[in-house]
Amino acid sequence: MNDFPRLETDRLILDKITVEDIPQIVLYLQDKIFSDYTSNIPYPYRKEDAEFWLKLSAEAFKNRKGFTFAIRDKTGKFLGAIGLHDEGSDKAELGYWISIPNWNNGYVTEAAKAIIDFGFRELNFNKIYATYFPHNPASGKVMEKIGMKKEALLKQHLKKNGKYYDIPMYSIFKEDRR
Repeated sequence: MNDFPRLETDRLILDKITVEDIPQIVLYLQDKIFSDYTSNIPYPYRKEDAEFWLKLSAEAFKNRKGFTFAIRDKTGKFLGAIGLHDEGSDKAELGYWISIPNWNNGYVTEAAKAIIDFGFRELNFNKIYATYFPHNPASGKVMEKIGMKKEALLKQHLKKNGKYYDIPMYSIFKEDRR
C-alpha cells in the first residue's frame, strides 16, 4: 500500500488530508470545544498546528503506524478527520473529530464503520479501541453505534487543565465483525 487509501460510503469520501485542507482545518478548530473534548487538539488552534499534524500524519502513514483520513462529503468538501493509530500487538486506537456544522448528521458513525472495516480487513488488526472524555457523551454514543462495547473505565487516566479524568474505553474485536 504505497498510495494513501480512499474509501467511500453512501454519503462520504475518506481520503488523504492535504495542505489545501489546512485553512478549513484551522477554521473549524477555532472553537475551544475541540480542545475541551480531546487530549491532543490545542487552543487556540493555529496554522502551524495543522501543518505539524499533517507532517505527523504523513510520517505515521509512511511507517505504517497511522492512517488519518479526511472526512469529506461527496463534493469533496472537508468536514473533519478520522484515523487509526497502530498501538502494536495487532491493535489500533480510533480517533475522530467533525466540524460543528456537521454534528448530529451521523457522518462520524458512517465514517467510523468504514474505518473499522478497513482496519480489520486491510490492516489485519485484532482489536480497535477508542476513549473519550466523560463530558463528551456524544463520542461514546458513536462508539456504541459502531458496535464497540465498554471495556474499561481508566481511572484518572488523563489530566487536562489541572484536573484528572476517568476515561471510558470502548473496543471491538475482529471476531465481532465476522
